[in-house]
Amino acid sequence: MSLDRLYALRAELHDHNRRYYIEDNPSISDQVFDALLRELQELEAQFPEAFDPNSPSQRVGGTVVKNFEAVTHKRPMLSLSNSYSAEELVEFVERAESGAGESVTWSAELKYDGVAISLWYENRQLVRALTRGDGEKGDDVSVNIRTISSLPLTLPADAPDELEVRGEVVYTFEKFEALNARRAAAGQDTFANPRNAASGTLKMQDSAEVARRGLSAFMYAVFSDDRQFSSHREALDAIKSWGFPTPSREQRWVESCTDVAKIQAYLAYWDEERQHLPFAIDGAVVKIESTAVQQRLGSTAKSPRWAMAYKFNAEKALTPLLDVVYQVGRTGAITPVAVLEPVWLSGTVVKRASIHNADQIAKLDLHIGDFVSVEKGGEIIPKITEVDVSKRPANAPIVQFLTHCPHCGTQLQRREGEAQHFCPNAYGCSPQVKGRIEHFVHRKAMDVEGIGTETVDQLVDAGLVQRPADLYDLTWDQWAQLDKFKDKSIQNALDGLARSKAIPFERVLFALGIRHVGETVAKKLAKHFGTLEALSTATQEALEYVGDIGPMIAASVVEYFGDLANLHEVERLRIHGLQMTYQAAVGASDVLGGQTFVISGVFTHFTRDGIKSAVEQNGGRIASSVSSKTHYLLAGEGVGPSKRAKAEQLGVKWLTEEDFRTWIGSTD
Repeated sequence: MSLDRLYALRAELHDHNRRYYIEDNPSISDQVFDALLRELQELEAQFPEAFDPNSPSQRVGGTVVKNFEAVTHKRPMLSLSNSYSAEELVEFVERAESGAGESVTWSAELKYDGVAISLWYENRQLVRALTRGDGEKGDDVSVNIRTISSLPLTLPADAPDELEVRGEVVYTFEKFEALNARRAAAGQDTFANPRNAASGTLKMQDSAEVARRGLSAFMYAVFSDDRQFSSHREALDAIKSWGFPTPSREQRWVESCTDVAKIQAYLAYWDEERQHLPFAIDGAVVKIESTAVQQRLGSTAKSPRWAMAYKFNAEKALTPLLDVVYQVGRTGAITPVAVLEPVWLSGTVVKRASIHNADQIAKLDLHIGDFVSVEKGGEIIPKITEVDVSKRPANAPIVQFLTHCPHCGTQLQRREGEAQHFCPNAYGCSPQVKGRIEHFVHRKAMDVEGIGTETVDQLVDAGLVQRPADLYDLTWDQWAQLDKFKDKSIQNALDGLARSKAIPFERVLFALGIRHVGETVAKKLAKHFGTLEALSTATQEALEYVGDIGPMIAASVVEYFGDLANLHEVERLRIHGLQMTYQAAVGASDVLGGQTFVISGVFTHFTRDGIKSAVEQNGGRIASSVSSKTHYLLAGEGVGPSKRAKAEQLGVKWLTEEDFRTWIGSTD
């Protein structure tokens, strides 16, 4: 009797999921649904032999996956050719219609800015969910895909036994903003855009966390050996009836077009209206409706001849400039920030934008009250790109860059050859002091758990800490002076500082906050000089001898160690037990010597920092952007489209994660 109830509950909950997420017509309340789900979970605990990976209970996650299996796609997942040019779009349509030898109907649909996915169903049960990978093989992320409530885990009786459905996993702006807010509150790095967040989430090992993050999906391609579809539209209608989330025709997310003029009208509409969508897009896909014509035209080695992606330019919005405020960084750099009349852009309300420096203010000829064009590309912070001078108010005051620090009042300086102004009051300017301490304890530097931004604010404001070494001098009683710092918080901070003494030398060097010495430069300097003592006495010439170390970096290092106060600080840190000698990583080699890599995407066997370390430990060099000097694009899942396009344009070799692991000898 109980097993019968278990199976009945599964069927009932699948039906309720479909009603809620697909039909938008729930028949029970959330409370009743949750009660049914709890009952099912209790029965499944009683009858473990009845486990079903596609049970509705699996949507809440809980499974931990250490590695995602690489699986060969049933059919290659080709990428689409793309263009930003209206003329190239017309040429493509004319070429395809000429090859078809008949008039054709086109499907125009939104191009979701997410992660491509392929779902496999056998006997109407979800058996695999693969990422695109390199197009030939993808990673099986089924355990995480099952947490997406809008995707069916089982199919109705009229669906074919064997079915492959492809689509895109995305974040709605609402879920993306909520995720970033939680990460910021926890002191974690925020995601630059919804695509990166979706890609990273799909590769998480803890499916319960994936479930909490609330991914969505839209499906747009169908394949089956058991059932043929005469058109793309028929296929979409079929999978919609089987419970899949598909693009809405009512909202024009997909539309049939009989000629190129209608395609252009569709693209023009969404180029203007995309800011009102609840998710990110980066263009539209145009494809021939008829599957017979699709098969007749076929594909090149890289992409189908019957479909292409039309990419929109970065979204812009026009809004008044209300004010310009100035931020002081940890190195004293002054950054002007525009305060804007709030405007909706790329799914978020934008209130501030970067102006970079005094030269940019002068170039834009900014006046308070100007209507400025704000653009948001892949960055978190938007930027001002131009000014509509025709809308400038009469007597609008010109924006004059500061002459004195907004926090400590010290006269600003601008060094020859540099774009930014600086406040030279390094140890009397509160934002600089706090910024250096925050940098020192950051996870990529000393990784001191238990000391966050609010704690640093209290420590500096109370006069307890001015330099990083002061942290190691603090007593229990001094920690107890901080607001809300009880025994557990104090112990966590002390334990975090104790553990930091094992952090390797290159990260200690990065944590010192020397201008222009980032993670990569710190690693090169640590490896070359071996000890902090040797580095501290290095001449400008000796520093410039190190690969990729130019005059500006060398001068900054010489200036830092030429300050007696800094030498005293370093000595205090040494006495406290921090690592001051370089130790080569276990398994280090030079097999990648002379090769430059650009890294993009999410990886199965490495974190982003981990794969960078693997490149550098084996003699390779990391670059941030693709150029003619790049040897390989090391590509994970969800490669950025701009890096992909640049690599193809320059003929840069594409290196998969598995090829990379084989190269450095880390495969089994």
